[in-house]
Amino acid sequence: MKEKVILAYSGGLDTTAIIPWLKEHFDYEVICCCIDCGQGNELDGLEERAKLSGASKLYIEDLTDDFCDNYIMPCVKANGVYENKYLLGTSMARPAIAKRLVEIARKEGATAICHGATGKGNDQIRFELGIMALAPDLKIIAPWRMTDIWTFQSREDEMEYCKQKGINLPFSADSSYSRDRNLWHISHEGLELEDPANEPNYKHMLVLGVTPEEAPDEPEYVTMTFEKGVPTSVNGEKMKVSDVIRKLNELGGKHGIGIVDIVENRVVGMKSRGVYETPGGTILMEAHQQLEELVLDRATMEVKKDMGNKMAQIVYEGKWFTPLREAVQAFVESTQEYVTGEVKFKLYKGNIIKAGTTSPYSLYNESLASFTTGDLYDHHDASGFITLFGLPLKVRAMKMAEAAKNKENA
Repeated sequence: MKEKVILAYSGGLDTTAIIPWLKEHFDYEVICCCIDCGQGNELDGLEERAKLSGASKLYIEDLTDDFCDNYIMPCVKANGVYENKYLLGTSMARPAIAKRLVEIARKEGATAICHGATGKGNDQIRFELGIMALAPDLKIIAPWRMTDIWTFQSREDEMEYCKQKGINLPFSADSSYSRDRNLWHISHEGLELEDPANEPNYKHMLVLGVTPEEAPDEPEYVTMTFEKGVPTSVNGEKMKVSDVIRKLNELGGKHGIGIVDIVENRVVGMKSRGVYETPGGTILMEAHQQLEELVLDRATMEVKKDMGNKMAQIVYEGKWFTPLREAVQAFVESTQEYVTGEVKFKLYKGNIIKAGTTSPYSLYNESLASFTTGDLYDHHDASGFITLFGLPLKVRAMKMAEAAKNKENA
């Protein structure tokens, strides 16, 4: 009986060419697995394509709700943003995919998992760290790093190889952006983006929405509710997290929200440029932070900001299945106990503009914050506080002056 390999399959040219390649070079039975993280119609016709290419079976696994509840929401609660801009759309999905690949490998009795990530990118790290953490005994095959037997240099080479193997599929040789899509975002790399001096061709590129210039001239008000950091409704309609993101994607895309052009530092040591569309995610993150401003104390917010940066780094580097991620997430979760309330904002030409926030756990005290004197605050108390708060500065200034005087007299 042939050994089985589980192939992370997208249906694109690369992973389609990998099917006959695996059979030719390893004599594996190839079982394809396509993970649906909310990418939509990209899944149409996949089973026929996989079997025509030589796979014995195709799993299509819908992980959309799992992805939203167990991977996106921990990052939203942490306000995890990589290098101040990237909302981790691809990074968060990879551990969810790796986990399901391992589960199917166990179910099928497979001895290996194969992925189509390139040898220059972050995804190879994310997939393989996940697999290593969950199934250290499984072999990992990464064709793009096996340049002695994976000899394709272009899409045309891959298409010709497929034809030689009797696989005649309607792949286009036209160059386009390299994209990754799920419910949270879509990323674009390649073409004019490879030169940071070039402005992105947004009219050609955008999939989920429009540019701010093309957005409506009238703002649109949106109201959201949260319970313990989790969104529960949009404009009065109760819905699960995945539906919240779908609705916010629709609203954000319409108003040009969440388009980011970034030169980021990859884990493998190089800089890369990409454009990310994250309309719903950008709104959700902003709304969540808007509520946190009202209910979290200053000291917790300071530490949480550091933990958010750490969470983003952990996820970006593919270290989801680690004690550190669990510990950081546990801290973040403890801060969400009172992140409950209603957030109102308006969307206008790429902007998310606050329009009011309420919470039963608000720490905002109007009598304290206003210019009138309330019972809890005596203006005279500030004098002693400032004396003590500024004492190190005063002592240092006095000592420096004393040292300067001694130097003059020496």
